[in-house]
Amino acid sequence: MMIEEIATNLYKIEIPLPMNMLNSVNSYVIKAPNRNLIIDTGMNLEECMKVMQASLKKLGVDLGKTDYFITHFHGDHFGLVLSLITDQSIIYFNKPESEIIDRIRDRTFMGNMINFTRMSGFPENEIENIFPPSAAYEYKFKGPVPFRFMEDGDPLSIGDYQLEFVKTSGHSKGHMGLYEPNKKIFISGDHLLGDITPSIQLRSDDENPLKEYFLSLDKVNELDIELVLPGHRRIFRNCKKRIKEIKDHHQERANEIISLLEEGNKNAYQVASRMTWNVVDCDSWNSFPALQKFFATGEAIAHLKYLEEKGMVNKEMQDQRIVYSINLGDVRAESA
Repeated sequence: MMIEEIATNLYKIEIPLPMNMLNSVNSYVIKAPNRNLIIDTGMNLEECMKVMQASLKKLGVDLGKTDYFITHFHGDHFGLVLSLITDQSIIYFNKPESEIIDRIRDRTFMGNMINFTRMSGFPENEIENIFPPSAAYEYKFKGPVPFRFMEDGDPLSIGDYQLEFVKTSGHSKGHMGLYEPNKKIFISGDHLLGDITPSIQLRSDDENPLKEYFLSLDKVNELDIELVLPGHRRIFRNCKKRIKEIKDHHQERANEIISLLEEGNKNAYQVASRMTWNVVDCDSWNSFPALQKFFATGEAIAHLKYLEEKGMVNKEMQDQRIVYSINLGDVRAESA
């Protein structure tokens, strides 16, 4: 059980993520006399629940006096919250991703994602290994969910902490963080990570998450931040330096994709299979698990969409597959 006191009445709990390459998710707890706040919770698994319950007991947190803020809808952040709430609980959340959760529950989200995955060139025989029947389990709940939808800039007072919600789209459509301007603390979710680069993926053709992510990075870069509390791995400082590193990383990715398309037209799966990846215990694309190939392809699509909207890449349908080609008028990606 890993509990770290970050500041007065502010704690980090490291919640394990079984069979997940991230290993754990950071859940943050703000204790206050009237209502406590838990930020992100882990997956809806017994291993996560045991650590969460033991940690909250050690901290003396009464769940009957506790509310929640979930940065985004991904299962490792959202999953456990529905098993923790009481009749008095509020879940601070964002409306765009509550609508995604509704579509996950009725299976339309998965259906659309599977179709787009096929069009991106993903092998049919591997798709069933990505979307198991239990994919919607994280979001099952009887009755209405006690969401309170927050907007960019909305305030939230928890004890000595005067927080502001900050919309940070990119990693997910409605992703939000929390900023404490007096203490210069930013709770970033998966928007900013210190040791790894947040994954920016595209699963439909009507969004441009990498463009949104760059805009969100610029917005956060304007805040006076001394300490970043991320959704995974270590807490870190020097936020502006980390933002520059992340933007440089995505610029390198864009340039790599341009170089690959200069060799000839490719679908997103083919592009991803040729990109540079650092995956533990995998020395080639063929050794990647299907799920890792899915994530990599999603990242490739996000960069291809970004380059397409900048006029640097062309897109067309060929044999029910989306195929990309270089725009000969531009052979090198612009700076992000």
